[in-house]
Amino acid sequence: METENNIFPPKPLLRQAQDDKRNNLTRSLMSLFIYAILFYFLFDRNIGYIAAVLVVLLIHEFGHFFAMKLYNYQNVKLFIIPLLGAFVSGKKQSVSQKQMSIIILAGPVPGIIIGTALYIVNKTYDNETLKMLANVFIFINIFNLLPIYPLDGGRLLENLFIKNNYGIRLVFTILSILFLVILISLSGNFIMVIIPVIMVYELYNEIKNQKIRDYLSGEKLKYNLDYNDLPDKNYWIIRDCILFSFQKKYGGIPPGLYQYSVVEAMLMQHVMAVLRPNFNNDLSAYEKVLFLTIYIFFLIGVPITLFIMYS
Repeated sequence: METENNIFPPKPLLRQAQDDKRNNLTRSLMSLFIYAILFYFLFDRNIGYIAAVLVVLLIHEFGHFFAMKLYNYQNVKLFIIPLLGAFVSGKKQSVSQKQMSIIILAGPVPGIIIGTALYIVNKTYDNETLKMLANVFIFINIFNLLPIYPLDGGRLLENLFIKNNYGIRLVFTILSILFLVILISLSGNFIMVIIPVIMVYELYNEIKNQKIRDYLSGEKLKYNLDYNDLPDKNYWIIRDCILFSFQKKYGGIPPGLYQYSVVEAMLMQHVMAVLRPNFNNDLSAYEKVLFLTIYIFFLIGVPITLFIMYS
C-alpha cells in the first residue's frame, strides 16, 4: 500500500470555495445586467419587453433551482448567459428518473400556467402590457418544451426513454443540432448559431469521454462515483486516459507522470465530466405515460386552448 501511495499522490481537493458561494449571486446579477444591456442594443429597445423576458427567464430557472433543492442536489447554481439564456446546474450521486422528470418540468410548467392566467385576466381588462407579458411567458416556456436537446422538452424525452442508451442519445443530439441550425436559419437570428456550435463541441468531447468510460469498464474501474468517493489511483488513471485522448488540449503534459500541473484544476473538472452518477430507473410504464401526457398537454393542449379562446 505504501508503494501505491507513493506512485499515486492524493487527488486534488474538490474545493467548494466559500468565496464562490458568496460571489455566485453577484456574478448572476452582473450577468443579468449584461444580458439586459446587450438585448437592449441588439434586439429590442423596449424596456418593458426586456424586463418581461428577464422576469420570465428567472421564474423558469428558479423552478428548476428549487426543484433541485427539494431533492437535495448539491452545489446548485443559477447561471445567466448574456443573449443565450440561463440554466441551473447541480450534482447528485444517484439520479432518480422520477425526480429528474419533475425537475425538468418545474421550469416551463409554472411559466405556462402563469401565462395562461394572465391571458384569462387580460380577457377582462384588455391591457396591452398584460397581453405582452402573457405572450412572453407562453412563448418562452412552450419553446423550451420543443423536443430538441438541450431544451427542456428534449431533456425530458431523453430522461424518460433513452437515458441509458448512448447510441440513441448520440443520434438524438445530432438531430437536435440539425434542427436548431434549420430553426436559426429560418428565424434569421444568426447570433444564436453559437448554441449548435457549442453543442457540436460538447458532442465531440462526449464521444471521447464515452470511449474513456468504455476503457474503464473493460479494466473494471468504476466511474459511477462521486468525485469525493473516487480513489486516488482511479483519479490518476482517468487523468492519463484524458491526456491520451485530448493531446492537443493538454499538450505538453505527459501521461504517467503523477504530478500536479498548472492546469490541474481544468483536468480535475474533466475527470468529473467523465464520472457518471448512478441513474435510477424508478418510473413505471404508467408513470412514463403520465409524464408524457403532461408534457404533450402543456406543449400542444395549452396553445390550442388559448387559440380557441381568442379566435
